[in-house]
Amino acid sequence: MHDFKIKGAIFDMDGLMIDTEKLYLRFWKQAAADFGYDMKDRHVFAIRSLARKYSVIKLKSFFGEDFPTEEVRKRRTELINAHIKKYGIEVKSGLFQLLGYLKKNNIKLAVATATKRERTLAYLRMIKAENYFDAIICGDMIENGKPDPDIYLTASAQLGLTPHECAAFEDSPNGIKSAFSAGCHTIMIPDMTPPEDELLPMLSGVYDSLDQSINFFEGRI
Repeated sequence: MHDFKIKGAIFDMDGLMIDTEKLYLRFWKQAAADFGYDMKDRHVFAIRSLARKYSVIKLKSFFGEDFPTEEVRKRRTELINAHIKKYGIEVKSGLFQLLGYLKKNNIKLAVATATKRERTLAYLRMIKAENYFDAIICGDMIENGKPDPDIYLTASAQLGLTPHECAAFEDSPNGIKSAFSAGCHTIMIPDMTPPEDELLPMLSGVYDSLDQSINFFEGRI
């Protein structure tokens, strides 16, 4: 027996449910290059899951106040849209096994993503996952995005649960900080980078794929 029961699960989207972080990495760099800036992997990693108001500051700290954040972002979006239109979206390993298991066990499910609502719904429909979720909270629906806790506080509230009754699935440091500071049991499924030392105390589990995390729920639901 465990000293707590999980009644809800909250999922990040990009890099966690769908294999889009590699597209952001590729096309942020390409879009920046189109405007004459040499963006590296580390620059893109630093803004993963970061709310826009924070990512703008971060990008200008890297490239200077003149860095055209909105123009580069618009170009990045165009490049990603064209790629997805041509090739579709890859689903991360084990997603539907995990969602099916949680549904079968009457766990309430939510999405908590920094991505805007219109794009979020389009992606979830594309992979036929939208109907699994009881609540979908997006970056443009809250004032303070990741790494602040607000999006996880909002998601758990919409499920009618406390954060401590929810598991949170994340792949990025900013997302992990958001979920942990909200009070969720935070599970990392590494995508582009392994968990950094500073994140380890915040994590209730680290798994190679989503379906492997089913082990976390055994005896807790």
